[in-house]
Amino acid sequence: MLEIEQAESHLNDPLWRLNHLYSIIDKSGTKSLFQLNWAQKKLYHDMWYCNLILKARQLGISTFVCLLFLDRILFNSNQHAGIIAHTREDAEMMFRRVKFAYDSLPEELKNLRQVNTDNARELQFNNGSTIRIGTSMRSSTLQYLHVSEFGKISARYPDKAREIVIGSLNALGAGQYVFIESTAEGREGYFYQMCKEAQANKDSGKKLSLFDFRFHFFPWWGHKDYRIDSENLIIPEHLSSYFNALEGQINGKLEREQRTWYVKRAITQGDDMKREFPSTPDEAFESSNEGLYYGRQIVEARQQGRTRSVYYDANTPVNSAWDLGFNDSTAIWLFQKCGQEIHLLEYYENSGEALTHYLQYLKGKPYTYGKHLVPHDAAVHEYSTGLSRVEVAKNHGIHFTVVPDIGINEGIDAVRNLLNRCWFDEIKCVKGITALENYKKQWNDRHGCWSSLPLHNFASHGADAFRMMAVGLGKLESKGLTATEWRQLRAAYM
Repeated sequence: MLEIEQAESHLNDPLWRLNHLYSIIDKSGTKSLFQLNWAQKKLYHDMWYCNLILKARQLGISTFVCLLFLDRILFNSNQHAGIIAHTREDAEMMFRRVKFAYDSLPEELKNLRQVNTDNARELQFNNGSTIRIGTSMRSSTLQYLHVSEFGKISARYPDKAREIVIGSLNALGAGQYVFIESTAEGREGYFYQMCKEAQANKDSGKKLSLFDFRFHFFPWWGHKDYRIDSENLIIPEHLSSYFNALEGQINGKLEREQRTWYVKRAITQGDDMKREFPSTPDEAFESSNEGLYYGRQIVEARQQGRTRSVYYDANTPVNSAWDLGFNDSTAIWLFQKCGQEIHLLEYYENSGEALTHYLQYLKGKPYTYGKHLVPHDAAVHEYSTGLSRVEVAKNHGIHFTVVPDIGINEGIDAVRNLLNRCWFDEIKCVKGITALENYKKQWNDRHGCWSSLPLHNFASHGADAFRMMAVGLGKLESKGLTATEWRQLRAAYM
């Protein structure tokens, strides 16, 4: 009788069930009993209804959430759980974990909770509960939703990310559970925005509503397995300084074995180290460079202190570089060439305004101007006025200098070669800096790789204007186009 009571008591304890009932295939390929590690245990005890999880790699968070959902639907009737991953293959892999855990249960439990529907996308049990995978759960009524690697979805498939936010998340009512987890993927998109909002709520101590996300962060240094013993390894000076500064941020001590593990891992991870194994939330987003054209260069500018308050030299002319939008945004960088350095003083962007608005913006500044660098198509005559924008600007007292059209990829290379000479005003250029660090390649869904062409998004205008500066820098010392060159350029677009 006592054994029966003990068994019933154990089965009524969800935490006991998670640590004693379910099997997984571990990293060595061996079947083993699942038991919560430090990150999974912390998430279990800290979880809220809406959970947003920024993490280092290989902490088992997605496995934990899958088994948590399986447990909840097995031991509760008429509960429905959904799993979304950034690719169908990943979703099916997580679903296989669920099925393996169920198939490995004691026969007595499986006899009590039999499967009515069993296919590659759904398990339906005899208590009316289900768990299934998909790319969207818009039409579903769910009590539990897991979105895996939402950072990748936001970065590579923005339309799919939007569908998840407005469709799948809206399928959940107040008091139901959602877990969104990912590594970082750049400073844009839904995942980044949601993390910043949830982190701000956490830092301010805001009382969360049932629809507010609780922010969870799991760094590499919290994992007991991320350490190796190598007494002969020499830790580079820059990483030693990094570790010392990190100890101050986390108010803790990094053991030598942890430092050694990080050094060895960083050799293979390279620029991706801080994204894959972040130490702090801000570092995770700062170092996400996959698919970005200028991500590494902007990180270096920050690390080298070249994003700060920039001094305006009244004895040096201020130049401007433009991206001129027709039915789109117009962006302008204001900069000075000081020796070999480029000092970015201000960045301005707007939309829905005529060219005269931007010309007046320049005139309103207390600067003595040099050159105003614009794209080659500024010489095109507009049907509405019969004038090119070069001519419109000239009529308002501003002389545009047309930049050669050397091709987008060649211009991107010119920007990369220039960025290590650039100093940015961190306040007046903040929107422009954000544009540069988020300028990225298109994702080729068919081939599963980044294409050679840039994605047209919010970052395009600032990046295109900067490209005009890089390509047209040689024009600062020249007199611009000759009369013959001007006639040839204009004739090409008539």
